[in-house]
This record gives sequence, structure tokens and C-alpha cells, in this order.
Amino acid sequence: MPTTARVAVLPQEKGPLSIVEAVLPDPRPHEVVVRQFSSGVCHSQLHQIHNPRNSPVVLGHESTGVVIAKGSQVSHVKEGDSVMVTWVPRNKADNPQPTQPATLKLPDGTVAVSQNVFTWADKTIADEQYVVRIPDDAVKDVTSVIACAVITGAGAVLYTAGVKKGQSVAVFGAGGVGLCAIAAAKVMEADPIIAVDLDDGKLEFARRFGATATVNASKEDAVKAIRAMTERTGMLDTLRRPMSGVDFAFDCIGHKVTMEQILRAARAGVLGHMSGGTAVLVGVPQTRVDLNALDIMINEKKFIGTNGGSCQPDRDFPIFLDWHKSGKLDLNALVTQRYTLDQINEAVSALEAGSIQGRAILEF
Repeated sequence: MPTTARVAVLPQEKGPLSIVEAVLPDPRPHEVVVRQFSSGVCHSQLHQIHNPRNSPVVLGHESTGVVIAKGSQVSHVKEGDSVMVTWVPRNKADNPQPTQPATLKLPDGTVAVSQNVFTWADKTIADEQYVVRIPDDAVKDVTSVIACAVITGAGAVLYTAGVKKGQSVAVFGAGGVGLCAIAAAKVMEADPIIAVDLDDGKLEFARRFGATATVNASKEDAVKAIRAMTERTGMLDTLRRPMSGVDFAFDCIGHKVTMEQILRAARAGVLGHMSGGTAVLVGVPQTRVDLNALDIMINEKKFIGTNGGSCQPDRDFPIFLDWHKSGKLDLNALVTQRYTLDQINEAVSALEAGSIQGRAILEF
């Protein structure tokens, strides 16, 4: 039977989110209805909030909950199962059927759209590909951020870049995603692990997650500082300059300046011996970028992107749940702010102000 839900809705015209009571339909054959415990409040949602739109929008893309209804063709979960809702298809290789982004008919007859899912709601409906079974005894609050922040940051290190023991890493942006990248670099035993940010408090916080060195880019040139920390004695690059720079530089912000800095922070190559370092774009870019093509070519550097950390939720959610359980990834420390659904505009304002040190969640 249809389910009543309280949902945060972003109006088509510029304005704050409002809490709307709407009716979720019975799930179609490949859909699942979830009563939610907790949802992450992701910084990337600000892009949707500030960009023009052609309809109302429902937001949020990472949560934990319990299945309360499922479609006739759904077989991987049943009513009563604990689950995570995510924006990344859980096993697309094994199940290539097309997925449909969730929509919501509002009381005034208009339809709000989503980017795959919406989780700023006490109940939600989603295609089965975005619903992942988790153990019933799994923690249900802070683990909600696994479905975006963790897979995006940690996955970029594990899968997109493939960081190995002893390789050097710099992470630009010590927010929630950046901290997850730093934690994953620590798990992989990277060395050094350099955190770059504009805020001393966030940089000190990054050390709790594994940063071995920090750079405040508001006080010094970040690229020069990274190069000074990573000089390789006795090694010259292709242009016969002293070797310096990191094996992997991650931009977890997506600003023009940081996208350009990560390429310059990546080490050069050595002709006939080894290729250069890799710059990895993790944050959502909102602008064009100017890259030095000659630097990429001569020094055999790579500039690559990652979407969702190249993760596969069915495979990777159990890994990250285990990291939290074993203490490798302290999600209790990562989640620094908690809000109710009725406080969603306060949460958004805090995101915009940059006052959330780690990650914020909604609790239902």
C-alpha cells in the first residue's frame, strides 16, 4: 500500500528547502521502499541547490534504513532487511538492466526529480540497484556516509589510483571526502600522506585520520611546500631537475586552482626509467581548467577523474563497514554534526559556511 513520507523538497525557483508530506507509491517490480535511519548531508548537493533547475528537486544520496516494501522482481532484499541507499549501482556488471532515477509526486501535483535517489526524507523509494543489503547488527547512524563520502574518497585511493605501500600522497581538501581519502591512504601504508587545506583546524583534524604532514595553502604555496617535503636525494627527472612531488595528488574540492595544483604537485617522470605521478580529480568541478599539456607529455604525468571512487557497492560496502568496526576508519570522529530533517536548511547553511569540520548527517 502507498506510504506517507516527510521529504525535504527544493523548489524550482530559488529558495530554501521545505518539508513536504507526500505519498510514496507502491513499489514497481524493481523498486524498494526504505524507512530511513540516517542520511549524509553531502557538500556536492550545494551544486544542485545553486544551479538553475526546471522542476522541484529532492536531494540526498547516502543513507541507512530498513526495507518496508519491495517490488515483485526484487530478490536481493526482503522486508525487514537493513540496507544502505546509494547513488552508485550496486552491481551493474551482473545486472545491466536500465535504472530509473526516483521521482516524487508532490501534493500540488508537480513532480520533483532526483539524481538517481533521494535520502533527505524519513522514507524513500529507489530502484533496487541503489539499495544494498548490510548486516542487521551494523551501526545505523554514522555508517550512512559510506554510501557517498567514503566510497568517493577511499575508493579514489584504493581503486581509481591504486595506491601502494610506500607511495606518496597529497590530498587537497580536508573535508569529509578528503578525510576518507587520507584514511584509505593510511590503510594502504602510503608515505608521506600530506593534507592540504586553508584551515588549520581541519588540517589538525586530518592528522587523526592518517595525515603525516599538512600544508595551509592560505599561508604558503601548496605545490612548493609539497615538493620541499618530497625531494628524492640523488634523483633527477627527465629535465635533469632534482626529483620531487608526490606519486598521487587528489583534489577533493574541484576548484580551478586546486585542479591545476594537483598536476603540478605530482612528481615528474624519468625518461627511460619511470613515468610521472598521477593527479586525481575527486571533487565535482564547476569550472573549466587550464592544464600544462607539455608537463603531462614530457613528464609522462596522468590527470584522471574518479566518479564514486570507482566503487562497486555490493563488493565495497562490507569492506568499509569492516574498516569502521576494526577502527581503520573512525566514522564516529568523521561525523561531527547531526541534524533532524526539520533542521535541513541549518545543515545546508553550515555546509555553505564551511563550518562542518568532518561530515554532517540527518537522523530520523
